[in-house]
This record gives sequence, C-alpha cells and structure tokens, in this order.
Amino acid sequence: MLNSVSGRLSEKRADTICIETGGVEWELAVPARSVDDFGRVGDEARAFTWLHHYEDGMRLYGFPSESDRSVFKELMKVEGIGPKQALRILSGIKPEALGAALDDEDLAALQKIPGVGPKLAQKMMLSLKGKLVSGAGAETKAGRGAAGAWSDIVRALADMGFDRSLAEKAVAAAAAEAAAKAGTAAGSELERDIFRAALLELSAGA
Repeated sequence: MLNSVSGRLSEKRADTICIETGGVEWELAVPARSVDDFGRVGDEARAFTWLHHYEDGMRLYGFPSESDRSVFKELMKVEGIGPKQALRILSGIKPEALGAALDDEDLAALQKIPGVGPKLAQKMMLSLKGKLVSGAGAETKAGRGAAGAWSDIVRALADMGFDRSLAEKAVAAAAAEAAAKAGTAAGSELERDIFRAALLELSAGA
C-alpha cells in the first residue's frame, strides 16, 4: 500500500497539490482547506495518501496527517459517500469540528457543509457518532486533544471492539499519567505503556 509521498512541493491549486520525488511528480487531490498545510511551493512536504482505483483510471488523494486520512476513510463508510464527496466534506469542515457536530447531534452544523443535505446528515450521524478521531488540538470532548496525539492507539483499541469515545478518554488519561512521569519512558516504550494502561482501564470497565 502507498502510505505517503514525500518530496518537494512543486505546485498548489485550489484542491490539488503536486509533490516531486525521485524524478516523479505526483498529483494529489486534497481537501481545499488543507492546501496551505503542506507549506509553500519549493518546501519539503509529506502527504499521507489513499489510492482510488476505478474502472477508467486511478486517483491519488492526499492528506496532511494520518488522522485526516482516517476521517476521510470513515466518511466513505457512510452510504452515499464516495471519495469525491468525502473530500468535499473535508474541504468544508475541519475533522475536529465534524467530530464535535456528530457527537453533539448538531444536524444544523452538518447541513452547512457543502453537499450535505438533511438525509445525508442523518446518515452521517447514525454511522459516525463517537467514531471519529481527529488530529491533536481538538478539544470538543474531554480528553480528545490528548487522544488525538495517540490516534494509532485509539484506533487499535477500537479495532479490538472497545467503544471509540471510551478509548479516547482512556488514552487521554493514560497519556496524562505518562506525562506526569516524564522521563521514565520514550518513543515506542511510551506508546506501549499508554496502550497497556488504556487497555487495563477499558477492560476493568467492560
């Protein structure tokens, strides 16, 4: 699987960027609101990717973070949303704001997103409430900011069958405890400690 493309940002358009790497220039469709997140033309850039292979060709989609890509993939699980529509939705709202609207059952906010009407807003809420993990800095729910920094752990716990919102809170608590013990672990060891602590908390409450 093509996980990401790194290289020189060679072009920026309204909803497209080009990254040149190893003599190859990759064209990626990106959320319009994220274009500037990749930096200035000429800068080194990295895009996390998703490849859409359809009957008449292929289209490469790019995102500034893994969490943005995860939200894009979750959106496509909703009936009636394909990659183009998912990209359009992320062009109209930030992932953390989308997660907040879904968790708060704010249909009015969802219907302000271009291309989202009442029926699609209802489908999105039914399918995605409590399931989105946004990037670091989201503060719409208790602990979401901390959990965003450890989205891979949250995703792993959710894949094990735990409720995603509860996993976010458990990871946030574990990360806060780890921060209080700063210097005792780092890198992969710290990640394992947070995973184990969150797993114990979730298992105890099961």
